[in-house]
Amino acid sequence: MDVSSCIQKTLDGHLLIDIEVQPESKSSGITGFNDWRNRLSISVSAQAKDGKANQAVMHVLSKIFELNKSEIEIVSGHTSRMKKVKIIGAEPKEIIDYILHEVGA
Repeated sequence: MDVSSCIQKTLDGHLLIDIEVQPESKSSGITGFNDWRNRLSISVSAQAKDGKANQAVMHVLSKIFELNKSEIEIVSGHTSRMKKVKIIGAEPKEIIDYILHEVGA
């Protein structure tokens, strides 16, 4: 599992993370890594309706990565399960460590 393949660093120093969201799940959190799609898998209990799942994704990520919600932004895929999320003020190694801790790797 190479979770670094879903993370890109932008020229302005921010991180972009490719994620795949599973709405209406029993629990919320990082559930794994999709090797085939190179995407982080995230489950949220919220419905994919009226932006509720997007808000839940931002909440989950802010909690796991210990960031403010203002430091996380969905930049593409607002109406799709496949999303790209921008993380401000974090280093790739730091985020990878959080992910590996969550998935138990």
